[in-house]
Amino acid sequence: MNRNGSREETGFQAVKQQPPASQTYPSMNWVLFLLSLSVLINYIDRSNLSIAAPLIKDELNISASQLGTLLSAFFWTYALMQIPAGWLVDRFDVKWVFAIGFFVWSSATAITGVLHGFVALLAVRVILGLGESVAMPSYSKILRSHFRESRRGFANAMLMVGLALGPALGVLVGGAVVSRFGWRSFFVALGLAGMLWLVPWFFWMPTHTTPPDQSSSSPGGGYLPILRLRSAWGTCLGLASINYYLYFLVTWLPFYLVRERHLSLNEMARKSAMLFLMSAAASAVCGKLSDRWILAGSSPTRVRKGMMLVGHAGVGAFLVGMTLTKGFTFLAMLALTGACLGTAICNTWAIAQTLAGPSMIGRWVGVQNLVGNLGGALAPLVTGRLLDLTGSFHWPFYVTAVAAWVGAVGWCLVVGPLEEIDWRPYPPRVLPVEVRPAPQT
Repeated sequence: MNRNGSREETGFQAVKQQPPASQTYPSMNWVLFLLSLSVLINYIDRSNLSIAAPLIKDELNISASQLGTLLSAFFWTYALMQIPAGWLVDRFDVKWVFAIGFFVWSSATAITGVLHGFVALLAVRVILGLGESVAMPSYSKILRSHFRESRRGFANAMLMVGLALGPALGVLVGGAVVSRFGWRSFFVALGLAGMLWLVPWFFWMPTHTTPPDQSSSSPGGGYLPILRLRSAWGTCLGLASINYYLYFLVTWLPFYLVRERHLSLNEMARKSAMLFLMSAAASAVCGKLSDRWILAGSSPTRVRKGMMLVGHAGVGAFLVGMTLTKGFTFLAMLALTGACLGTAICNTWAIAQTLAGPSMIGRWVGVQNLVGNLGGALAPLVTGRLLDLTGSFHWPFYVTAVAAWVGAVGWCLVVGPLEEIDWRPYPPRVLPVEVRPAPQT
């Protein structure tokens, strides 16, 4: 049974949590810095097309629906590759799997700047998704193996700071570069500069992925045990919601500010950056607060789920507010949307890392990211279609707000107590018993 007296029909039980997967070695602070920087590069590379979207649309003479297809192409490959990516991360040395993926996606970014035509751009965005598919399973594998529960909130929050700063710096720097030098130079320079990240990674990457004798759970099986878990589907639904409104903001917000709000490229860059900078600040603060509350004795379930509820509810409310306001009030809605985004995303992967344990985290995140990104990939397509049908951004904003509220239901009501799963099947005719987690020290 879980803490609430109910049993999840899974065939697996929660295990007594050890002082987690490992101690935090001093060198892991450098690894965390590099991982956060890689997330920043990751999200610049996946959002850069939206910065150049108005210029590309005019140069290629394509419709809003075709532009939506280009903007979403990355996400389809990225999502569909999550299952093999999760298996690769659990099966092979994660630090090398991640390095290869990083090289592939940086190369695709650089090549984008020299291509011409809709089909060629579509193909290279597919390759970009292939390279980036290993990122999130790799991040979770490393953090789950080397950071305690009571430090995992902040560690994950630092990754989410990189996630938020990527689009922020992308639009700030990218908007200025694109308006001055054109979008092609921006892509080439971005891809080549990103490859420099690999140099310090080869020096500082973690020696061990999962320290021995630190987890009580068995290596687990394939994907079927994960698919039997209600909590796994709850995290999938929650991430699908986050990705829907995140990808809506990443791919269409710059276009919205230019065409609907009539801002210049430089003004668009500053306003978009404000939203993502607020997200970065909120993520760092909420991640640190979540760790402090857990260390003080609060339940990880209550802390992490509570932040999810606040974040999702706020994003939905302030997205609706953006469509109804102007001037300073509109800017306030924009900033508050960013703050709630940061509140939600800082614990997204910490929840999965606690539930899955070190032996299954790659595969769990693969499943979660597959379903989550299928939901996210719909955002550019649905938005483009609604724009063609209505000629207004009001309905895209309303649909995105509803998606945010649905996500709150997934995290709070579908996901169960945050306790590590014992992936060993129950002995015959033995009912599961509750084992409460030991206090963190």
